[in-house]
Amino acid sequence: MVRRRQGICRRPRPREFSTARKPVWRLAAQGRHAWSMDMNAHRDWVMTLDAQGGIADQAQARQAGFSRQAVAHRATSGQWRRMHRGVYATFTGPPQREAQLWAAVRRAGPGAMVSYETAAEVHGLTEGAASTKIHITVPANRRPGQHKPIRGVVIHRSDQSIPQRLPPWRLPRTRIEDTVLDLVAAAATFDEAYAWISRALSRQLATAPMLRDALTSRRRVRWRALVTEALTDAEDGVHFPLERRYARDVERAHGLPSAQHQARRTIAGKVHYKDNWYAGYGICVELDGAAYHPPEQTRHDKHRDNVNLAADDVRTYRFTLIDVTERACESAAMVAASLRRNGWQGTPHPCRRPGCAVGTGKMVDRL
Repeated sequence: MVRRRQGICRRPRPREFSTARKPVWRLAAQGRHAWSMDMNAHRDWVMTLDAQGGIADQAQARQAGFSRQAVAHRATSGQWRRMHRGVYATFTGPPQREAQLWAAVRRAGPGAMVSYETAAEVHGLTEGAASTKIHITVPANRRPGQHKPIRGVVIHRSDQSIPQRLPPWRLPRTRIEDTVLDLVAAAATFDEAYAWISRALSRQLATAPMLRDALTSRRRVRWRALVTEALTDAEDGVHFPLERRYARDVERAHGLPSAQHQARRTIAGKVHYKDNWYAGYGICVELDGAAYHPPEQTRHDKHRDNVNLAADDVRTYRFTLIDVTERACESAAMVAASLRRNGWQGTPHPCRRPGCAVGTGKMVDRL
């Protein structure tokens, strides 16, 4: 319904908008220009909700023209759902994951961004079910949730993590390199830490130079020397913790030649990738971790070993975690014996472990 009085076109004013504090509505009687401003405010509001998965905080609602009473009415009547203090889902029904993340970011306030496991989830660094807690990093000088913890949210305070450069309508998150280093710092063991590094590199989400630059820029880094060494290994194709243990504790510790890591070979017209391939000696070392090699995969691996043997007389060792940790010296002795038998002129040597007899002539007799 349009009312006309003294030549001025007046339109009904939506009840949910405030008339007390919004200049846009105080100008409603001034005609067509003010109405276009109202449409702009409405457009911005719709765009905000679309970008944030239907989530808005109190300040955004007030900026769009909603009064405090209008916001409270929608929250109490069930039209909106209260996600956190001052943050609402402007729809009914269960919120999707995107909405949950936006709600946590809006509740945490200026400078907030998803980080740690949550940023890994957003970057595609993890698979499976999302973490039960949402991790948010804020600037070190801010303390959201100081007096009352934010439900379901873990707050990290840091000036070391840098947000990824994104348009303002995208969910704020730490850069992939900072996400990896944050997870490295939080890991219980370095094997777990290295798994994050290798996952980011093998999925081509980050490069070793990116991680190295981020590492250099940080004042405090847990396991700095080990991470630096791990990045060098990763550039050489060592993509998983088990492979790194083999390269460090079997090869380098005992003076064996360096294998080609993740080497590409074509056998019977099919492409295969070898964990560790000693090309000049016809020796292959495959590393079988239980998490990556279920029973059906193990049967397939044995068949491939037989194909290797039949095709070009390639001998394959298969080592498990215990073979590259507790039995690292025995494994090194076996590989060294095969390498020397196939033409390697080098000499292995004992590692620093007590009782290691590799290269002394006594080790093979113990096997």
